[in-house]
Parts: sequence; structure tokens; C-alpha cells
Amino acid sequence: MSKSLYETLGVGENASADEIKKAYRKLARKYHPDINKEESAVDKFKEINAAYEVLSDEQKKAQYDQYGDSMFGGQNFHDFASSQGGGVDLDEILRQMFGGGGGFSSSQGGFGGFGGGFSGPDLDMQARITIPFMVSVTGGKHQVSANGQSFDIKIPAGIKSGETMRVRGKGKHYQGQVGDLLIQVEVAASDEYERKGDNLYKIFDVPLKEALFGGKIAVDTPEKEVSLKVPKNTKNGQKFRLKGKGVPDRKTAMRGDLYLVANVVLPDVDTLDDDLKKALEAKL
Repeated sequence: MSKSLYETLGVGENASADEIKKAYRKLARKYHPDINKEESAVDKFKEINAAYEVLSDEQKKAQYDQYGDSMFGGQNFHDFASSQGGGVDLDEILRQMFGGGGGFSSSQGGFGGFGGGFSGPDLDMQARITIPFMVSVTGGKHQVSANGQSFDIKIPAGIKSGETMRVRGKGKHYQGQVGDLLIQVEVAASDEYERKGDNLYKIFDVPLKEALFGGKIAVDTPEKEVSLKVPKNTKNGQKFRLKGKGVPDRKTAMRGDLYLVANVVLPDVDTLDDDLKKALEAKL
């Protein structure tokens, strides 16, 4: 009785589960489309994974050992797979052949369908987190709960909303393999800062006296408090640039700038001394 699934993996019919797994991993690496650019590698890769799906499952393997290639209409598995055409889902066909109960599905960390191009064991998991604005600027730790675990991840300085971080080894487990956790990051809004590219903008209050006559204003920045010297006749909305005090670019490590935008604060006229009010009314 012909049993071409064993031939597909290059093992004998009496091969152990470990021997089958080792043979599969060796062939999967050899024919993976990301590594092997020959056109025939895609179909070969599909056949290898379909064969492994059967031979790595005790119940499916027992059925196949009993009936052999008669399950493929008497064809060997290569000819059967070729006859199905490029758009067929071999995984779905195998599920139907073996009762539909033991096949892999994407939610179980399995192989998914072959129809759109095989992507390998799907053991990765998805997650979304929202991080504080300042953590996105300076970097830091953030706790994540996924797959029944809680752990800290390192947030790189300069990360933006919509970026995805990959945490190795925190995905689903299957037969000694483990996937990754893909975390989509959203950055919370800030009441204090606005980010434009790698530059930061912050409005700071300037009392009227300092705006008119100049002076120093204490201003908090992401790194530390600075003493900003404002010149006389500072206008409302006037910008002061602190070079290299913005957000670091993750690719170049170069930092953007911090722009401090003056908000000239006018005093309540009713609190002014009467003589001063009269002088202002007369001179302004």
C-alpha cells in the first residue's frame, strides 16, 4: 500500500514522532518561501505542511496508516496536491477527509489555509495597549497582561501611535514551538504637550511684567525644569526653541526640538493700584 505522505517528509513508515518532527522542521526551513525563491518551493512547502498535519496527529496518522494513499483517490500525495490547482485550501480538504475535528485553525495556533500562500504555524498573538504620553517620549516600562501572564515590556523612546512592538516568546505554544506577542501601541493624549513629528510644543505662562521688561521663567520640560530667559517685549504666541529637547527618532537617534510658546498673562485690572490704572489709561 502506497503511503506517500512519509515520502513527502523523507521518513520511513516506522518513524517516531520525534523523527517526523525533525524531518518536517528541516524541510520547512529549506522550502520556506521567504528563504527559497524558486516557484516550485511554494507548492512543496504546502505539501510538507499538509503531510505533517496528518502524521503529527495520532488519530489522523492511524487512519492514514490504515488506508494509505487510497484516501487521495489512489494518487500519491504530490499528484493529488498538484491536481487541486493553486487556489485550493489543502488544509480544508484534509479536515474533511479526517472528520473535520482534528484540523488546525488559526485560533488554535495552527497552520491556517493554503489558498492564499502559506504563512507557517500561526502562533503569534495580538494585543493593544495605551501608554502615557510621556512614556512615549522618554521611554520606560509598561505592564502587559496576555496569554495568562503579566509582565513588563520596555517601551522605546520616540514610539508613535499605531506602531507595533514584537515581544519574543510571549505567544501561543505548540509542539515545542512558541510564537510572539504583537502589541499595537496607542499613545494617550497630553494636556501639556503637542507632538508634531519629533518636535514638541508646550504653552507656558509669561506674566505681563516679564513680557514687557524681560526676565526668567521656570518651565518644566520632559527632562527637567529649566530657567528660560524671555526678552522684553515678548509677544503672545512667541516661540522659544530648545534644540534637541524634543522626541528621539527611533531610526537615527537624533532628537527633535522643544518649542515653548508664550502665553502672556494679563492681570485683572480691578486688582491694580488706582494710580497705576490711571497711568495706564492715560499712556496706553
